Amino acid sequence: MSMDTAYLSVFAALAGSAIGGLTSLANAWLTQHAQARAQQLAHEQAKREELYGQFLDEAAKLFADALQHQTEEASALVGLYALIGRIRLRSSPEVTEHAEQMAQLIVETYLAPNMTFRELRDLLHGDVQDPFRAFSVACHKELRMLGSSRRPV
Repeated sequence: MSMDTAYLSVFAALAGSAIGGLTSLANAWLTQHAQARAQQLAHEQAKREELYGQFLDEAAKLFADALQHQTEEASALVGLYALIGRIRLRSSPEVTEHAEQMAQLIVETYLAPNMTFRELRDLLHGDVQDPFRAFSVACHKELRMLGSSRRPV
């Protein structure tokens, strides 16, 4: 009978060690998986921030040009529409919609009569809403949601 008790003790000790080892392994895997996911989300957030910044730079440049130049030349908009395509691939429909609205505003501004420098000054000092605001707010909201998805475990 004492031999069975000894085997039982050894078996219990081995089982306890195995369970402890598996628990440690599972915990390490879960932690590593969570860290990898957080890194992936941080990388995605950085890529979107860069893309949104590029879009805003291009849109601002084109909008300023459109205020002073009337044209029906579509080639100036190629870069902007390429950025919208990239936004469409990565972003929410809300962000994409605001980017498309900005492009439409730029097209309409190119088709409108040129503004003099004095008219531009009056426009900037008047009660004009920032044409980039809705896009920026939608981007900020999306980036904040993406950032909250990567809380540490």
